[in-house]
Amino acid sequence: MKLYRHNHRGGALSGLLVLLLPIFFPSLFAPLGHASRSIFSEWNAPKPRHSLLFKSALQRRTSNGLQSDLWIPLADHGWKPFAESISAPTLPSESQGYIQVFLDGGLNQQRMGICDAVAVAKILNATLVIPHLEVNPVWQDSSSFTEIFDVDHFINVLKDEVSIVKELPGEYSWSTRQYYATGIRATRIKTAPVHASANWYLENVLPVLQSYGIAAIAPFSHRLAFDNLPSNLQHLRCKVNFHALVFIPHIRMLGEALINRLRYPPKQNRAERTENLQEITDDGDRQGAGKFVVLHLRFDKDMAAHSACDFGGGKAEKLALAKYRQVLWQGRVLNSQFTDEELRGQGRCPLTPEEIGLLLAALGFNNSTSLYLASHKVYGGEARISTLRKLFPLMEDKKSLASTEERSKVEGKASLLAAVDYYVSMQSDIFISASPGNMHNALVGHRAYKNLKTIRPNMMLLGPLFLNKSMDWSEFQQAVLGGHKNRQGQVRLRKEKQSIYTYPAPDCMCRS
Repeated sequence: MKLYRHNHRGGALSGLLVLLLPIFFPSLFAPLGHASRSIFSEWNAPKPRHSLLFKSALQRRTSNGLQSDLWIPLADHGWKPFAESISAPTLPSESQGYIQVFLDGGLNQQRMGICDAVAVAKILNATLVIPHLEVNPVWQDSSSFTEIFDVDHFINVLKDEVSIVKELPGEYSWSTRQYYATGIRATRIKTAPVHASANWYLENVLPVLQSYGIAAIAPFSHRLAFDNLPSNLQHLRCKVNFHALVFIPHIRMLGEALINRLRYPPKQNRAERTENLQEITDDGDRQGAGKFVVLHLRFDKDMAAHSACDFGGGKAEKLALAKYRQVLWQGRVLNSQFTDEELRGQGRCPLTPEEIGLLLAALGFNNSTSLYLASHKVYGGEARISTLRKLFPLMEDKKSLASTEERSKVEGKASLLAAVDYYVSMQSDIFISASPGNMHNALVGHRAYKNLKTIRPNMMLLGPLFLNKSMDWSEFQQAVLGGHKNRQGQVRLRKEKQSIYTYPAPDCMCRS
């Protein structure tokens, strides 16, 4: 009996400890990307890891020829977007019923899901209800489709292809997210496999439509194949992605304001930021006048932890990231079995702000370059970004370019903030992403469709380069330039199983 009481008391104490852990260690239980500073000193500003290269980069002088080549738009690559579908679009005379989809993920994952939903509605001859965007557990943004995209433009562009309605008629008003969350429902399809074929939808969803007049598919992300689909469906997906999905006027207006301030910044601001730096020659400075580059810097805490790489923050940072990794993934991170040198040698470590800055400098961008930073939250904050800012003092972001009042409608809403970044990125002269991800993939494809210069970092090259601590600047720059000649937006044909949204040719483009 005493033993039982002892065990019971011990279990109670253990349970109390579990309940108190989030109070004493809040950062370990915060949502991904939103963790506050932990008790570990992981946020101490790390010293430059590549001090030799960094010092040389600060003193670099970029030749006029390199600057000139850098800003030249992409040459005509021989591919152009399909102006229209191969066959005239046809709207079925009678709809088989209503299709609802519930989309999770961030903005760009949801964007691809919307394109797939239109294609599925076409396969089924069904009427699509404007997709429901789930609240993202990472960013906690409840923005709806109509708060991000111009719904009237969306419906109008597709009116001859697919029937789309903003909401269900009264007789189906019961079909809501809450309805499907509270029990098993005959009208919910939750078994759609990843990359399902068109036949799967005809065999499994069409009977539900015919029986009930409505079918709700959840989950739906990545639930339509990229291969073995008719060309008209592939064209339709691209028509949705590249033409029908347009941001609401407010996002476009804010984006245009940021773009205008990047292209025509006050001269006084530029002079103040560069007065303590080595001056660039007048000719070199003029090469990039009125132009700007967008850097998508994805370096948040969950990415840093999941990579299992060493980012120079010392033992405290390693311990903090290991704890964070254990709490979130319970030992299921495969990278943990490799050393930092092995991971970097395989190009599996995300580039730090310092490393992406060195890459940009080696490519020929100088300290008069207008650089727009598209990112949600950088792990380590300004302390981590400081080396990048020293290399590019004219670096801007939404907060530095727009007033609090201008940002009021998008502040705190991750999807709207990402939409602004996406819009600015599509208008930039050059786009570069520090690491792969949904936004990287979406913009690489969209800019390829528009024949815009997009630099893709060669991770397999850069990993070993950054491991070499004795390499001088000229050797580093020569390797970088050689390794990125054919990574500047040239069209790459889609291979089997690859995304049509990242590789729009040849499905959505034709030889000119």
